[in-house]
Amino acid sequence: MEVAYLQTSIGLAKFEGDEKGLASIKVLDGNKPNGITPEVLVEAVSQFQEYFEGKRQYFDLKLNPSGTDFQKNVWKLLQEIPYGKTVSYLELSKKLGDPKAIRAVASANGKNPLWIVVPCHRVIGSNGDLVGYAGGLHRKKWLLEHESPVKQTTLF
Repeated sequence: MEVAYLQTSIGLAKFEGDEKGLASIKVLDGNKPNGITPEVLVEAVSQFQEYFEGKRQYFDLKLNPSGTDFQKNVWKLLQEIPYGKTVSYLELSKKLGDPKAIRAVASANGKNPLWIVVPCHRVIGSNGDLVGYAGGLHRKKWLLEHESPVKQTTLF
């Protein structure tokens, strides 16, 4: 498994992947360690940088996350949430065909290994509140404001 890093405005992105695809992207606190980006991760790092520069709304990367079939189904649904839009956990549960699966959907959402590329930050509470985010609610807020079609002082 190859590793690369990118310093972003909201933390250090750590990429892990190989020729089979991108396995994980995590956000960390700290500064970028010195090192060369492995060839297999150059495109992922480049697309991520474009996202933070406001030049990219969609990712076109080969993904290879590890998870259960249910988790992978939830992550696939997350990728269907358009840039600049949000959905609730209840809406995702209904799309999976089981409105009672909210907790399972929330759990799968929280285990998403592909920060931003699989946009779990676009999932909010049914009442519109920012709820649960492994990267911290301050990052979720930043990401939603970054993607908002209406630029204003703050959304939340």
